[in-house]
Amino acid sequence: MSSTPARIADTGDARALSATAIPVPELPGDAADLAAAAAVRLGWHGVVLPEMVLMGRKVIVVAELLADAHAERVCLGAGPETDRTTVSTWVWPEMDGRVPPAAVRIIGVLAVARHWRTALASAVPFARFGNAAAVLPSSVALTHDYLSNCLPRVRRYGVSVLLADEESALSVDVAGRNETVPVEDTATTRWVNELVYEQVLATVPDPVA
Repeated sequence: MSSTPARIADTGDARALSATAIPVPELPGDAADLAAAAAVRLGWHGVVLPEMVLMGRKVIVVAELLADAHAERVCLGAGPETDRTTVSTWVWPEMDGRVPPAAVRIIGVLAVARHWRTALASAVPFARFGNAAAVLPSSVALTHDYLSNCLPRVRRYGVSVLLADEESALSVDVAGRNETVPVEDTATTRWVNELVYEQVLATVPDPVA
């Protein structure tokens, strides 16, 4: 992994940068394209879904359809259930064995943003359940704010950070957690899984082909 300006700027340089107001940079490309490239760079194999709002955050989810579970749900006529109140009952002990199986596996959640604070606000809530990453313009890494405030936070929460240069080429600045994480079956995780399941079916024309 090659070094980036975030790794070589010393404290004095960072103070000098922070003394001058630096405008928030624009993203060098479309968020969907950057997210797709980031998924490849991170080794996240799955369907890169369109940007969606989950738990009040704008994110791009990479998910894998579980073919056997999906086939079972098709046979049962159990499509995606997006009503949160209904799904909240699925984790009750008395409902064990009576609810449809989760039909997707969430590989990771990406937040593509111009500013690191916006990206982390979207990505961090999902780091509790699995892999999460932020995609930022590369010039963000030159700021004292990024060095002093962003880097400690992403390391604490295990969030990966990818930087996009002016040509939309991506480099990994911080390698966060990138592994298969067992997710506890809770009312929230099941509901999010159902929302993602719905989006996968809407995105992939014939998922069982």
